Amino acid sequence: MSSTSQKHKEFVAEPMGEKPVMALAGIGEVLGGKLEEKGFDKAYVVLGQFLVLKKDEELFRDWLKDTCGANAKQQRDCFGCLKEWCDAFL
Repeated sequence: MSSTSQKHKEFVAEPMGEKPVMALAGIGEVLGGKLEEKGFDKAYVVLGQFLVLKKDEELFRDWLKDTCGANAKQQRDCFGCLKEWCDAFL
């Protein structure tokens, strides 16, 4: 796997709790704002969508692109972050 950001490492190091959507790797202020407008205000709400899509990378990345306009790197970073978190905590 490619190197991960500090944001990614911090996210996967502990339970999710009430972390905001912008705590997810790949999601900054612009994408976070777009997700919040659509009701995805917390990281756990995006996790719910990730799980509904059965942790499928292609489906999740397409959903993220369609929902907030995430580019390929942002999609990959967010997917990797949620996948690693699930591997550690679910």
